[in-house]
Amino acid sequence: MELRQLKYFVAIAEHGAFSKAAEKLYVAQSALSHQLAQLEDELGVRLFHRSRRGVELTDPGRTFLAHATAILRQVDDARRSVHHEAGEPTGKVIFGVPHSVSNALALPLLQAVRQCLPKVDFELTEELTGNLIPQLRAGQINLAVLFDDGSLDEFLYQPLLEERLMLISATTDPTRPKKAIRLQKALALPLILPANPHGVRPIIEAAARQAGLAAPNVVADISSISILRTSLLAGMGHTLLPPMPLQNELSAGTLSAVPVESPPLGRVVALCASKYIPLSQAAAAVSKLTAEVIGELCRSGAWKGGQLL
Repeated sequence: MELRQLKYFVAIAEHGAFSKAAEKLYVAQSALSHQLAQLEDELGVRLFHRSRRGVELTDPGRTFLAHATAILRQVDDARRSVHHEAGEPTGKVIFGVPHSVSNALALPLLQAVRQCLPKVDFELTEELTGNLIPQLRAGQINLAVLFDDGSLDEFLYQPLLEERLMLISATTDPTRPKKAIRLQKALALPLILPANPHGVRPIIEAAARQAGLAAPNVVADISSISILRTSLLAGMGHTLLPPMPLQNELSAGTLSAVPVESPPLGRVVALCASKYIPLSQAAAAVSKLTAEVIGELCRSGAWKGGQLL
């Protein structure tokens, strides 16, 4: 397997046709076809469906595309690190954030990168935590914010802040508690939670097991913050989350939140990178800046419920 084969494969996938990819790469179409055939022979799978309209990735092709793109990006990072080691950080950085952190971090981080690292090509992607982990593992993203549920040892990770989980309900819901609630009672309420293994779900289930309590009474698996918000407002149930993702509704009084106690629930927000793929100069700079941004958000009170570690 050669780097040029990966480059040709990615170009064909991007343009959907051999002719357009060959034109973009300034190579003969026959050479492109030959190299792809060699790559498919080596892998033992067909990477494209061919038709008169062009080409379309097969299922193995879609899987391989993610890895090929990550490998080419790492090669580019390696080249940049040699030539720009002492200069201003430059290059592409892909940063993954969970849905429930995006409301607090996305805009401040984008603004900080633009101001402090103007030569960095910064891409922010919002994903479910269960999707961010394999992407970080494979090198498809450079950095990710994840929740420390005891399973982050495969990554380099820096715990940054802790958030208390609260029971959040519609203010019109007659079953909503008016004061702090014990975890056992909270778990028995009809709950709307992210599907496993996303978001706070593993943290809540682990806390229930450790306390010897029954599993949460989940009436709906919803991993989208926007759909979760709508479901709460419709009175379909309650949720267990930090206040920040639903801060607008809490401030407006359409949702209410009470602490969970005996035991309390919390999650640790950590900045993670691969142990095996070195960070580029640009990614290292973004990592440092992220810690600074989160620190300032907590100190200023802009990250509601966040406590610096």
